[in-house]
Amino acid sequence: MTEHKELLITREFDAPRELVWKAFAEPERLAEWWGPKGFHWVGCTFDLRPGGVFHYGMKPPAGDSVMWGKWIYSEVTPPSRLVFTNSFADEAGNTIRAPFSETFPLQNESILTLDEVDGKTILTMRSYPLNATEAEVATYDAMHTSMQKGFGGTLDQLAAYLARA
Repeated sequence: MTEHKELLITREFDAPRELVWKAFAEPERLAEWWGPKGFHWVGCTFDLRPGGVFHYGMKPPAGDSVMWGKWIYSEVTPPSRLVFTNSFADEAGNTIRAPFSETFPLQNESILTLDEVDGKTILTMRSYPLNATEAEVATYDAMHTSMQKGFGGTLDQLAAYLARA
């Protein structure tokens, strides 16, 4: 197995853990905030259980193409922990290469934890490539800053959603 650097993202939300959990666990809530800023949610299938799949599509601000993603859950522990394999997908849910890189890993493992402290929630996400080549690991590691910015925008949308929920 190739060595990798773990992607680590943390964020504090001014909301109770139960509400943040629901934002990840209920598809109608996910549709309100998930994805890069400016993208339009086009739908999903959602089965929150070990072995279940979250398959979703989003349209970029400029363009008619739809970007598809997929999570396969391996652990679901309400209201504190999700473990899932994530990948880019086609409309049918098949795993595909990232549209922006031939050397981005096909699959990544993500561990999302939610901890409540004084009525606020600390979200921690750790992610790393699965079964990746040296080139894929190098691409993933080189993209940490970009991925942190991308997830930062998505988590900004989550914060805005939680403020109005």
